[in-house]
Amino acid sequence: MFTIKQLWNTSEQEEVLLVGLFQEPKLTGVMADMDKELSGTITDLIKEGDLSNRLKSIKKLNTLGQLGTKRVYFAGLGKREDFSYDKARSTFGRAVQEITKEKRTHFSILLDTFHTDQLSIEKLAHAFSEAAGTAVYKFEDYKKKTNEPQKRLESVTVYTENSEVEAGLTSGFAYAKGINFARDLVNTPANLLTPTDLAAEAIDVALEYGMEYEILEKEDMEKLGMGAILAVSKGSDQLPKLITVKYQGGKKEDSYVALVGKGLTFDAGGYSIKPALNMHEMKSDMGGSAAVLGAMEAIGRLKPEINIMFVIPSSENLINGEAMKPGDVITSLSGKTIEVRNTDAEGRLILADAITYAKEQGAKYIVDVATLTGGVVVALGDCTTGALTNNEEFYEHIKQSAADEAELLWLLPSFQPFKDMLKTSDVADLNNSTGRLGHAITGGLFVGEFAENTPWVHLDIAGTAYSGRSTELGPKGATGVMVRTLVNFVRNFKAL
Repeated sequence: MFTIKQLWNTSEQEEVLLVGLFQEPKLTGVMADMDKELSGTITDLIKEGDLSNRLKSIKKLNTLGQLGTKRVYFAGLGKREDFSYDKARSTFGRAVQEITKEKRTHFSILLDTFHTDQLSIEKLAHAFSEAAGTAVYKFEDYKKKTNEPQKRLESVTVYTENSEVEAGLTSGFAYAKGINFARDLVNTPANLLTPTDLAAEAIDVALEYGMEYEILEKEDMEKLGMGAILAVSKGSDQLPKLITVKYQGGKKEDSYVALVGKGLTFDAGGYSIKPALNMHEMKSDMGGSAAVLGAMEAIGRLKPEINIMFVIPSSENLINGEAMKPGDVITSLSGKTIEVRNTDAEGRLILADAITYAKEQGAKYIVDVATLTGGVVVALGDCTTGALTNNEEFYEHIKQSAADEAELLWLLPSFQPFKDMLKTSDVADLNNSTGRLGHAITGGLFVGEFAENTPWVHLDIAGTAYSGRSTELGPKGATGVMVRTLVNFVRNFKAL
């Protein structure tokens, strides 16, 4: 998608050129050269307020033959000292969206005009590449198509004098591919993405990048004693799947890091049925598995030197004559018994067996990702992912990875009274739902009961996996949240 060229001059023949414009006393470098060729037009437009250098302001100028480039898009960057990775990525996204509104399939960028001392050129290139891929994402919906040919961004020429750019463009492109893959999965209707379909998607990625995979079927789960995932799946005609993919980028004897994603392809709540209003959005209850698969896609491209296990328990949570009922007692793979107080607290059940299985397969570190609770949305809104952990040193790695990628993350408390609430069943070791109080905390800590002493971080993306509004980095709908954080985490992983 990207072609790198070192030198740009004002006679270069381009249809569209994107440049950055900081708030500074005067134009310098190539911007000054461009202004000179345009007889001071850029300076005049800035003074008159018709061309803004405010952050994320995007303005187009037709050069009317005074430059080799026909159209120049100016991206306002604000003050140079305030320009950050997050601001760069958002600005790039906004600019690409504006350029592609004209159905452009190609444009060029003077990347060095966006560069600052506090942001490496490689990181800047990553931000641009990721934004170019995610900002113009569009889900291929099922509406009747017109005969008008579809025009999409296909290629970009990057002008830069810095040699580190290629690595950043490559990594950013991989992240974008992973994010958009996760978005596609979440946006797909549940009748077209069953547990069987989700397993097929995982197999496709595994085969493409030479990863080892295993799909446990219902009969396998019965033999192993995976009572939790089997109980959730009983209400559906769709058979459950436990998907495991192993990527070996490190030494054979190195430990595995497990990324575990909740894969409820549709959640009606079971007998604790959800309200009809907005139930159609429950196709997104496999957002955790989408994040894990999106990370797998990016990791396959980038090939970090680490051993990773991707584990996805997948089922539907519906109602029929065999569906689990409130008050049922089930036995998980770990041997722990669970009283089902609420059939809509099913995600933690399938994660329980998946985490136990990951440990049995050799995982020494576990990160689970799940659209687990409505409580986290009440607590943290739709912009922040909630986290829980049994090991704060391990959590710091995830926290830093999220901060590096500008994905908002907040650690919830794991105080003993919350853990005690899980053990109030009169008939089983654990109860799966303790009520409204601290719901996001107790839901996550339930999952942690199965991680036990294995370093573990839980990421509740119920509020962040799906957005009702568009942003500079994509349309409303699935966000692909936590793909960035997971990939950054494994690329920079350090054993405790």
